[in-house]
Amino acid sequence: MSQQGADRVLLGHGSGGSLMHSLIEGCFAGAFEMRELLDSALIEAGGARLAFTTDSFVVSPLFFPGGDIGELSVYGTVNDLSVAGAEPLFLSAGFIIEEGFPMDDLKRIVDSMSRAAGRAGVRIVTGDTKVVEKGKGDGIFINTAGIGFQTFPPERDLYFSPARIRPGDAVIVSGEVGSHGIAVIAERNGLSFDPPLLSDLRPLNGLVKAMMPAVEGIRVMRDPTRGGLATTLKEFAAASGFRIRIRESEIPHLPPVKGACELLGLDPLYAASEGALVAVASPGVANYLVSLMRAHEYGIHSRIIGSVEGPGPSVGATARKGQVVLETLAGGERMIDMLQGQQLPRIC
Repeated sequence: MSQQGADRVLLGHGSGGSLMHSLIEGCFAGAFEMRELLDSALIEAGGARLAFTTDSFVVSPLFFPGGDIGELSVYGTVNDLSVAGAEPLFLSAGFIIEEGFPMDDLKRIVDSMSRAAGRAGVRIVTGDTKVVEKGKGDGIFINTAGIGFQTFPPERDLYFSPARIRPGDAVIVSGEVGSHGIAVIAERNGLSFDPPLLSDLRPLNGLVKAMMPAVEGIRVMRDPTRGGLATTLKEFAAASGFRIRIRESEIPHLPPVKGACELLGLDPLYAASEGALVAVASPGVANYLVSLMRAHEYGIHSRIIGSVEGPGPSVGATARKGQVVLETLAGGERMIDMLQGQQLPRIC
Protein backbone atom coordinates (compact mmCIF):
# COMPACT_ATOMS: atom_id res chain seq x y z
CA MET A 1 0.00 0.00 0.00
CA SER A 2 1.34 3.43 -0.87
CA GLN A 3 2.00 5.96 1.86
CA GLN A 4 -0.70 8.24 0.46
CA GLY A 5 -3.25 5.41 0.81
CA ALA A 6 -2.11 4.21 4.22
CA ASP A 7 -4.83 3.00 6.57
CA ARG A 8 -2.66 3.73 9.62
CA VAL A 9 -0.98 6.92 10.79
CA LEU A 10 2.64 6.99 9.64
CA LEU A 11 5.60 8.94 10.97
CA GLY A 12 5.54 10.91 7.71
CA HIS A 13 2.08 12.24 8.56
CA GLY A 14 3.83 14.62 10.96
CA SER A 15 6.56 15.71 8.54
CA GLY A 16 5.11 18.95 7.24
CA GLY A 17 5.08 17.45 3.74
CA SER A 18 2.43 16.04 1.44
CA LEU A 19 1.41 13.26 3.84
CA MET A 20 0.71 15.74 6.63
CA HIS A 21 -1.31 17.96 4.29
CA SER A 22 -3.39 14.99 3.13
CA LEU A 23 -4.04 14.04 6.77
CA ILE A 24 -5.15 17.58 7.70
CA GLU A 25 -7.35 18.00 4.64
CA GLY A 26 -8.77 14.48 4.72
CA CYS A 27 -9.36 14.12 8.46
CA PHE A 28 -9.38 17.42 10.35
CA ALA A 29 -10.24 20.36 8.10
CA GLY A 30 -13.73 19.18 7.21
CA ALA A 31 -14.62 18.16 10.75
CA PHE A 32 -13.42 21.36 12.42
CA GLU A 33 -13.86 25.05 11.57
CA MET A 34 -10.58 25.29 9.68
CA ARG A 35 -11.42 27.58 6.78
CA GLU A 36 -7.85 28.41 5.83
CA LEU A 37 -4.84 26.37 6.91
CA LEU A 38 -2.67 29.11 8.41
CA ASP A 39 -0.33 29.03 11.42
CA SER A 40 -2.94 30.90 13.49
CA ALA A 41 -6.70 31.22 13.34
CA LEU A 42 -8.01 34.77 12.99
CA ILE A 43 -11.04 35.47 15.18
CA GLU A 44 -13.37 38.45 15.56
CA ALA A 45 -14.43 38.83 19.22
CA GLY A 46 -15.98 41.85 20.91
CA GLY A 47 -14.84 44.17 18.15
CA ALA A 48 -11.26 42.97 18.46
CA ARG A 49 -9.28 40.93 15.94
CA LEU A 50 -7.52 38.05 17.65
CA ALA A 51 -5.03 35.43 16.51
CA PHE A 52 -5.15 32.05 18.22
CA THR A 53 -2.77 29.13 17.76
CA THR A 54 -1.66 25.86 19.34
CA ASP A 55 1.34 23.60 18.84
CA SER A 56 2.83 20.45 20.33
CA PHE A 57 6.55 19.83 20.74
CA VAL A 58 8.16 16.38 20.68
CA VAL A 59 11.77 17.25 19.80
CA SER A 60 14.54 14.70 20.33
CA PRO A 61 16.95 15.32 21.98
CA LEU A 62 15.25 17.57 24.54
CA PHE A 63 18.39 19.71 24.91
CA PHE A 64 20.23 20.71 21.75
CA PRO A 65 22.84 23.32 20.75
CA GLY A 66 21.20 26.70 21.07
CA GLY A 67 18.09 25.71 23.02
CA ASP A 68 15.80 23.09 24.49
CA ILE A 69 12.21 21.87 24.23
CA GLY A 70 10.98 24.47 26.72
CA GLU A 71 12.38 27.46 24.89
CA LEU A 72 11.21 25.94 21.59
CA SER A 73 7.63 25.57 22.85
CA VAL A 74 7.42 29.25 23.81
CA TYR A 75 9.07 30.74 20.74
CA GLY A 76 7.29 28.38 18.35
CA THR A 77 3.91 29.64 19.53
CA VAL A 78 5.02 33.28 19.74
CA ASN A 79 6.27 33.08 16.16
CA ASP A 80 3.08 31.52 14.80
CA LEU A 81 1.12 34.44 16.25
CA SER A 82 3.67 36.98 15.02
CA VAL A 83 3.62 35.92 11.36
CA ALA A 84 -0.18 36.30 11.48
CA GLY A 85 0.44 39.98 12.22
CA ALA A 86 -0.56 39.66 15.88
CA GLU A 87 1.07 40.88 19.07
CA PRO A 88 1.49 37.73 21.23
CA LEU A 89 0.15 38.19 24.76
CA PHE A 90 -0.82 35.02 26.63
CA LEU A 91 0.24 31.37 26.44
CA SER A 92 -0.89 28.11 28.00
CA ALA A 93 1.43 25.18 28.68
CA GLY A 94 0.44 21.52 28.82
CA PHE A 95 2.91 18.80 29.85
CA ILE A 96 2.78 15.04 29.24
CA ILE A 97 5.57 13.60 31.36
CA GLU A 98 6.77 10.01 31.44
CA GLU A 99 7.12 8.34 34.82
CA GLY A 100 10.75 8.43 35.93
CA PHE A 101 11.63 11.64 34.09
CA PRO A 102 14.44 13.43 36.00
CA MET A 103 13.08 16.22 38.16
CA ASP A 104 16.20 18.32 37.53
CA ASP A 105 15.54 18.18 33.78
CA LEU A 106 11.91 19.16 34.32
CA LYS A 107 12.92 22.18 36.40
CA ARG A 108 15.52 23.13 33.80
CA ILE A 109 12.87 23.04 31.04
CA VAL A 110 10.34 25.04 33.08
CA ASP A 111 12.97 27.66 33.94
CA SER A 112 13.87 27.89 30.27
CA MET A 113 10.22 28.49 29.38
CA SER A 114 9.96 31.22 31.99
CA ARG A 115 13.03 33.02 30.64
CA ALA A 116 11.82 32.65 27.04
CA ALA A 117 8.41 34.10 27.91
CA GLY A 118 10.09 37.08 29.55
CA ARG A 119 12.33 37.62 26.57
CA ALA A 120 9.36 37.49 24.18
CA GLY A 121 7.20 39.72 26.39
CA VAL A 122 4.42 37.16 26.88
CA ARG A 123 2.87 35.56 29.96
CA ILE A 124 2.22 31.86 30.57
CA VAL A 125 -1.06 32.07 32.45
CA THR A 126 -2.54 28.55 32.52
CA GLY A 127 -1.61 24.94 31.90
CA ASP A 128 -2.06 21.25 32.58
CA THR A 129 0.09 18.29 33.62
CA LYS A 130 -0.36 14.58 32.93
CA VAL A 131 1.99 11.75 33.87
CA VAL A 132 2.00 8.50 31.89
CA GLU A 133 3.47 5.13 32.84
CA LYS A 134 7.12 4.43 32.13
CA GLY A 135 7.50 3.22 28.57
CA LYS A 136 4.27 4.89 27.46
CA GLY A 137 5.85 8.23 26.58
CA ASP A 138 9.22 9.60 25.51
CA GLY A 139 10.42 11.71 28.40
CA ILE A 140 8.30 14.81 27.98
CA PHE A 141 5.96 16.33 25.40
CA ILE A 142 4.79 19.95 25.64
CA ASN A 143 1.74 21.63 24.13
CA THR A 144 1.46 25.40 24.09
CA ALA A 145 -1.40 27.57 22.89
CA GLY A 146 -1.26 31.31 22.43
CA ILE A 147 -3.47 34.30 21.81
CA GLY A 148 -2.69 37.82 20.65
CA PHE A 149 -4.23 40.94 19.16
CA GLN A 150 -3.84 42.00 15.58
CA THR A 151 -2.58 45.56 15.82
CA PHE A 152 -3.48 46.82 12.36
CA PRO A 153 -5.43 50.09 12.40
CA PRO A 154 -9.15 49.21 12.68
CA GLU A 155 -10.08 51.01 9.47
CA ARG A 156 -7.79 48.72 7.46
CA ASP A 157 -9.11 45.30 6.59
CA LEU A 158 -5.68 43.66 6.44
CA TYR A 159 -4.79 40.04 6.85
CA PHE A 160 -1.95 37.80 5.67
CA SER A 161 -2.79 34.92 3.35
CA PRO A 162 -1.22 33.14 0.36
CA ALA A 163 -4.43 34.01 -1.49
CA ARG A 164 -3.20 37.64 -1.60
CA ILE A 165 -0.03 36.75 -3.55
CA ARG A 166 0.22 38.34 -7.01
CA PRO A 167 2.64 38.05 -9.97
CA GLY A 168 5.62 40.35 -9.57
CA ASP A 169 5.72 40.00 -5.79
CA ALA A 170 9.08 39.51 -4.10
CA VAL A 171 10.01 36.54 -1.91
CA ILE A 172 12.04 37.58 1.14
CA VAL A 173 13.80 35.68 3.92
CA SER A 174 14.95 37.27 7.16
CA GLY A 175 18.27 35.42 7.36
CA GLU A 176 19.98 32.04 7.30
CA VAL A 177 17.52 29.15 7.06
CA GLY A 178 17.72 25.51 8.13
CA SER A 179 19.91 25.98 11.20
CA HIS A 180 17.46 24.55 13.73
CA GLY A 181 16.73 21.30 11.94
CA ILE A 182 20.37 20.59 11.18
CA ALA A 183 21.55 21.53 14.70
CA VAL A 184 19.07 19.03 16.19
CA ILE A 185 19.88 16.22 13.74
CA ALA A 186 23.62 16.83 14.14
CA GLU A 187 23.34 16.57 17.94
CA ARG A 188 21.32 13.37 17.51
CA ASN A 189 24.05 11.90 15.30
CA GLY A 190 27.00 13.04 17.42
CA LEU A 191 28.31 15.57 14.90
CA SER A 192 30.17 18.67 16.07
CA PHE A 193 31.35 21.78 14.25
CA ASP A 194 33.92 24.51 14.82
CA PRO A 195 32.49 27.04 15.35
CA PRO A 196 29.49 25.21 16.85
CA LEU A 197 26.26 25.04 14.84
CA LEU A 198 23.44 26.39 17.00
CA SER A 199 19.70 26.35 16.49
CA ASP A 200 18.41 29.72 15.27
CA LEU A 201 15.71 29.58 17.98
CA ARG A 202 14.45 33.10 18.78
CA PRO A 203 11.21 35.10 19.09
CA LEU A 204 10.17 36.92 15.93
CA ASN A 205 7.60 39.33 17.35
CA GLY A 206 10.11 42.19 17.57
CA LEU A 207 11.18 41.70 13.96
CA VAL A 208 7.57 41.59 12.76
CA LYS A 209 6.81 44.78 14.67
CA ALA A 210 9.73 46.46 12.90
CA MET A 211 8.19 45.43 9.55
CA MET A 212 4.82 47.05 10.22
CA PRO A 213 5.51 50.41 8.44
CA ALA A 214 5.37 48.35 5.21
CA VAL A 215 2.41 46.22 6.33
CA GLU A 216 0.08 47.17 3.49
CA GLY A 217 2.49 45.63 1.00
CA ILE A 218 3.01 42.35 2.86
CA ARG A 219 0.97 39.55 1.31
CA VAL A 220 1.82 36.70 3.66
CA MET A 221 4.44 35.66 6.23
CA ARG A 222 5.37 32.27 7.59
CA ASP A 223 8.10 30.79 9.79
CA PRO A 224 9.50 27.81 7.83
CA THR A 225 9.50 25.14 10.53
CA ARG A 226 8.58 21.55 9.60
CA GLY A 227 9.36 21.02 5.94
CA GLY A 228 11.62 24.07 5.80
CA LEU A 229 11.78 26.78 3.15
CA ALA A 230 10.85 24.42 0.32
CA THR A 231 7.58 23.30 1.86
CA THR A 232 6.59 26.83 2.89
CA LEU A 233 7.06 28.16 -0.63
CA LYS A 234 5.24 25.17 -2.13
CA GLU A 235 2.30 25.93 0.18
CA PHE A 236 2.33 29.55 -0.99
CA ALA A 237 2.43 28.53 -4.65
CA ALA A 238 -0.33 25.94 -4.31
CA ALA A 239 -2.63 28.28 -2.40
CA SER A 240 -2.10 31.24 -4.74
CA GLY A 241 -2.05 29.32 -8.01
CA PHE A 242 1.07 31.18 -9.15
CA ARG A 243 4.58 30.04 -9.88
CA ILE A 244 7.39 31.01 -7.50
CA ARG A 245 10.97 31.25 -8.74
CA ILE A 246 13.88 31.39 -6.30
CA ARG A 247 17.63 31.64 -6.76
CA GLU A 248 19.90 29.21 -4.95
CA SER A 249 22.68 31.82 -4.95
CA GLU A 250 20.52 34.12 -2.80
CA ILE A 251 19.35 31.59 -0.21
CA PRO A 252 21.43 32.07 2.95
CA HIS A 253 22.66 28.93 4.71
CA LEU A 254 25.43 28.80 7.31
CA PRO A 255 28.43 26.74 6.09
CA PRO A 256 27.96 24.04 8.78
CA VAL A 257 24.36 23.55 7.58
CA LYS A 258 25.55 22.86 4.06
CA GLY A 259 28.37 20.65 5.33
CA ALA A 260 26.13 18.56 7.56
CA CYS A 261 23.56 18.15 4.79
CA GLU A 262 26.23 16.90 2.40
CA LEU A 263 27.50 14.47 5.03
CA LEU A 264 24.04 13.16 5.93
CA GLY A 265 22.56 13.23 2.44
CA LEU A 266 19.94 15.85 3.31
CA ASP A 267 18.54 18.80 1.38
CA PRO A 268 18.93 22.05 3.37
CA LEU A 269 15.86 23.52 1.66
CA TYR A 270 13.72 21.15 3.74
CA ALA A 271 15.51 21.81 7.04
CA ALA A 272 13.49 23.63 9.70
CA SER A 273 14.13 27.14 10.98
CA GLU A 274 12.83 28.41 14.33
CA GLY A 275 14.11 31.97 14.15
CA ALA A 276 13.62 33.02 10.54
CA LEU A 277 10.61 34.05 8.51
CA VAL A 278 9.62 34.07 4.86
CA ALA A 279 7.55 36.95 3.50
CA VAL A 280 5.98 37.68 0.14
CA ALA A 281 5.59 41.39 -0.52
CA SER A 282 4.43 43.62 -3.35
CA PRO A 283 7.23 44.92 -5.59
CA GLY A 284 6.53 48.50 -4.53
CA VAL A 285 7.53 47.90 -0.91
CA ALA A 286 9.97 44.96 -1.18
CA ASN A 287 13.21 46.93 -0.93
CA TYR A 288 11.79 49.16 1.80
CA LEU A 289 10.66 46.10 3.73
CA VAL A 290 14.13 44.54 3.50
CA SER A 291 15.66 47.76 4.83
CA LEU A 292 13.25 47.71 7.80
CA MET A 293 14.13 44.10 8.51
CA ARG A 294 17.88 44.70 8.30
CA ALA A 295 17.56 47.42 10.94
CA HIS A 296 16.45 44.77 13.47
CA GLU A 297 18.96 42.43 15.13
CA TYR A 298 17.10 39.33 13.89
CA GLY A 299 16.84 40.55 10.31
CA ILE A 300 20.30 41.87 9.48
CA HIS A 301 20.80 39.17 6.82
CA SER A 302 17.40 39.71 5.17
CA ARG A 303 17.31 39.53 1.40
CA ILE A 304 15.11 39.00 -1.63
CA ILE A 305 15.58 35.42 -2.89
CA GLY A 306 13.05 35.28 -5.71
CA SER A 307 9.76 36.42 -7.19
CA VAL A 308 6.25 35.33 -8.13
CA GLU A 309 5.42 34.66 -11.76
CA GLY A 310 2.04 34.49 -13.49
CA PRO A 311 1.09 31.33 -15.39
CA GLY A 312 1.43 33.21 -18.68
CA PRO A 313 -0.32 32.58 -21.99
CA SER A 314 2.04 29.86 -23.26
CA VAL A 315 1.03 26.27 -23.93
CA GLY A 316 1.12 24.23 -20.75
CA ALA A 317 0.48 27.24 -18.51
CA THR A 318 -1.95 25.24 -16.38
CA ALA A 319 0.82 22.83 -15.47
CA ARG A 320 2.94 25.73 -14.27
CA LYS A 321 0.43 26.86 -11.66
CA GLY A 322 1.51 26.19 -8.10
CA GLN A 323 5.09 25.37 -9.04
CA VAL A 324 8.27 26.35 -7.20
CA VAL A 325 11.37 26.55 -9.39
CA LEU A 326 14.91 26.77 -8.05
CA GLU A 327 17.58 28.37 -10.23
CA THR A 328 20.61 26.30 -9.24
CA LEU A 329 24.19 27.41 -8.74
CA ALA A 330 25.10 25.32 -11.79
CA GLY A 331 22.85 27.40 -14.00
CA GLY A 332 20.00 24.92 -14.35
CA GLU A 333 16.52 24.67 -12.90
CA ARG A 334 15.07 22.25 -10.35
CA MET A 335 11.44 21.77 -9.46
CA ILE A 336 10.75 21.97 -5.71
CA ASP A 337 7.95 19.88 -4.24
CA MET A 338 6.76 18.77 -0.83
CA LEU A 339 8.44 15.75 0.71
CA GLN A 340 6.45 12.54 0.48
CA GLY A 341 7.79 11.23 3.78
CA GLN A 342 9.90 12.68 6.57
CA GLN A 343 13.46 13.92 6.02
CA LEU A 344 14.12 15.05 9.60
CA PRO A 345 11.85 13.42 12.20
CA ARG A 346 11.28 14.85 15.70
CA ILE A 347 12.92 18.25 15.15
CA CYS A 348 10.20 20.35 16.78
